[in-house]
Amino acid sequence: WRLYKKLGGDMDKLPEAFVTALEISALDHMKMVAAVAPFIDTSISKTVNVPADYPYDDFKNLYTEAWKAGLKGLATYRPNSVLGSVLSVTPEVKKAETIEEQPQDFVFDQDRRIVLDAAPKPALASLRWPGRPNLSAGSEGWTSPVVKHPLGSFVAFVSHTSNACNHPFEVWVNGSEQPRGLGALAKSLSMDMRTRDTVWVRMKLEMLMKTAGDDAFDMPMPPDGTVMRMPSLVAAFAHLLKYRIEQLGALAVCDGDTTPMMDALFAKKEPKTGTDGTMSWTVDISNAGSGDDFVLGLKELLLPDGQRRPYSMWLAGVYPRALDGLCKVLSLDMRVIDPAWIGMKLRKLLNFGEPLGDFMARVPGQAKMESYPSTVSYVAKLIIHRYAMLGVLDEYGYPVQQMGVLEIPDGQLKPTGIKALAGKVCKECGNATLIKKDGCEFCTSCGAIGACG
Repeated sequence: WRLYKKLGGDMDKLPEAFVTALEISALDHMKMVAAVAPFIDTSISKTVNVPADYPYDDFKNLYTEAWKAGLKGLATYRPNSVLGSVLSVTPEVKKAETIEEQPQDFVFDQDRRIVLDAAPKPALASLRWPGRPNLSAGSEGWTSPVVKHPLGSFVAFVSHTSNACNHPFEVWVNGSEQPRGLGALAKSLSMDMRTRDTVWVRMKLEMLMKTAGDDAFDMPMPPDGTVMRMPSLVAAFAHLLKYRIEQLGALAVCDGDTTPMMDALFAKKEPKTGTDGTMSWTVDISNAGSGDDFVLGLKELLLPDGQRRPYSMWLAGVYPRALDGLCKVLSLDMRVIDPAWIGMKLRKLLNFGEPLGDFMARVPGQAKMESYPSTVSYVAKLIIHRYAMLGVLDEYGYPVQQMGVLEIPDGQLKPTGIKALAGKVCKECGNATLIKKDGCEFCTSCGAIGACG
């Protein structure tokens, strides 16, 4: 074929001798190998790719014929619904058809535009600590007043470290009857607090302070106990966190401060659709133990480079209303241009557990069942799976292609590249990839080392 092309042959009108792998019979595939095999000093093998509708009777004796021809290796492959196909011919889709199948009708204003004018600065490199810092002397902390609510009482803890100025790096909620969902929100916000972008943190807190729900109540605010009407538990939690961070002086914006997280957004506000709507992906989630039964939805768009990305998430049904706050912060995280950020956020939630909240559910993309520590953990797993379906993240939550926008900070261990192996559930990352290595438990996904002996 190459010689024919080099000699100036008409590539649009090829002779009958030029055929594709799917155009010749299975027996002719074998005869091609038989013709070449005598000139090979070792061995040669070939995979015979046949169409899905190829009659079985026409190639059931293929191996016998190959043996008679003196071949040492031969394989056959026919496409199926589980494994797909090795060779396929995809018909060209017209642009008009693509638009009809994937509607994307957005109304843009100044803050809702999808802007990719310049490469954003490294956002992950702006993190002081990608994980909880290891402080040998411990850290200073603040405990909020007890928040009393019909759905449960709780207190908020905020930890900070001091190095010329105060750096809050963690928040969590505590209480034997704490409202469900607040703990997951606190875990996600802790990572935001470890960025070097005070504007990013302030925007998230102010967004949460406006979150309304069916759990509004009156709450005394520190420091003098002035009673304020809170539109939801999420809003109350955000008010307390903002109060403490402002008290530490960690929300002040000074001249010369950089905003790497804000600069990495491709849309500061959620893009609003027109009448034609946009693409979306939905999945049902049910946890009989906790009583959760709802639908998870991801709204999606096409970026200017052609990549399809989720940009907003929502829940509908029976679930803890505090998860509305988690949806808001994760939706903003989805609009960071480098998917490594949302991937890291979701991986942090994979091991989030709740008392009596573990349940069995189908592994996304598979037929087997697996135990998950909480509904939130399963939601994170499903979102990662959707990103994997789009070719943006792998099934472990890591980006398929490194964009170079988000980088691992200096001094932090980079992924080892060890192939993940099936095993027990790892308590650190939540993946079923914990094996025995050199006498110790070792996770082939995150590298965590467990008990030895």
